[in-house]
Amino acid sequence: MTGTATRHLYLARHGEATQDQSGLSDNGRRQAALLGQRLRGVPLTAVHHSPLPRARQTARLVADQLGNVPLRQEAAAGDYVPHFPARAELPADSADFFLRFLADVTDEERAQGPVLARRAQELFTGPVAGTEDRHELVVTHNFLVAWLVRDALLAPEWRWLGLNHANAALTVIRYAPGRPATLVVSNDMRHLPADLRWTGFPAGQHV
Repeated sequence: MTGTATRHLYLARHGEATQDQSGLSDNGRRQAALLGQRLRGVPLTAVHHSPLPRARQTARLVADQLGNVPLRQEAAAGDYVPHFPARAELPADSADFFLRFLADVTDEERAQGPVLARRAQELFTGPVAGTEDRHELVVTHNFLVAWLVRDALLAPEWRWLGLNHANAALTVIRYAPGRPATLVVSNDMRHLPADLRWTGFPAGQHV
């Protein structure tokens, strides 16, 4: 029997990294384990993750809490700029700010980022073939979480900019057949104690 079913996409930024980005800090390891505990009741079919050590280690620590859930490394879950906006796309009063933020992006990164972003959308978004709902976790980086949230909300391509996600925070998007994507949960940190919340988020925006 063929058809389409609902995809439940769980997105998490990796845990807090060490200063040199070579892996997770002690806080990051605690965050990852607590995220895994939060997800124990979810029937996940896979944990996809970025190739970078901080995301790969987060995914492993999450999976340790889940039992027999396969880990799958995906280049499309990596850390990249998904869309480099032209000045004309941006609001006039914030264009300089955003373009300064992206000033160090190389020509190669400008070319490769959109390719990876399209691949991420192919892999992780939309309803799924078959009759059974699918639940998948992607352990990734701030930019891709922002890109997929933007996509779910049908916002302009530049609008991934300015969306921040804390380390090990949880975002959930539901893709049901015949309906627009639904942002169910965004940047949820309820599984983290107060001392582990908001890491990776601009200090001035802690709540």
